[in-house]
Amino acid sequence: MKQSKIMKHILYMLLAVVALSFTACDDTETYGERKEREREAIKTYIETNNIKVITQEEFDAQGSTTNVDNNEYVLLDRSGVYMQIVRRGAGERIEENKQVNLLLRYSEYNILNDGIQTQNIFDARQYDRMQVTRVGSTYTASFVSGVMYTNYGASVPAGWLVPLEYINVGRQTSADEQIARVRMIVPHTQGHSNATSSVYPCFYEITYQQER
Repeated sequence: MKQSKIMKHILYMLLAVVALSFTACDDTETYGERKEREREAIKTYIETNNIKVITQEEFDAQGSTTNVDNNEYVLLDRSGVYMQIVRRGAGERIEENKQVNLLLRYSEYNILNDGIQTQNIFDARQYDRMQVTRVGSTYTASFVSGVMYTNYGASVPAGWLVPLEYINVGRQTSADEQIARVRMIVPHTQGHSNATSSVYPCFYEITYQQER
């Protein structure tokens, strides 16, 4: 009799565990639902910040520029990144088949959670250092040091490489020149490992310049 009660108790516990596991599954978002939530967050961010989205064709027709006064961002077809070129920058684009070190200052805003996530803009001496190689129109890169390196490792978000096709990465050599600055909305597919795994978009403002 006592053994029968023990067996019943074990059975009830097993049934409770199974029921809880089904409940947990019901409460878990699917990847498709997370992507939809991300799309809605990007759409709301664009509307709230009065961003005018232009097509890749319009961007190309304007000489690969965005009108900052009109708050234009181009939606780039291949990456899904929204990009505004604030300043094209001094110097030239990265040469082919050459590795260069870039110094970057940035702020990272988590659009889904509505808050600054990481940044290095408050200390004039602080940069993120990135090694970049260009082969044709393909760029590969890794972080060497800095806040991004500390938080996310050496892997560079693909979205951070998108502007390199359109900006110059030299240094300021006169008062009239300014280093390149871009603003971007980067979906999780083009983001760092945390954004990719948790499916959230980030807004970035980044400056690029070549190390001496």
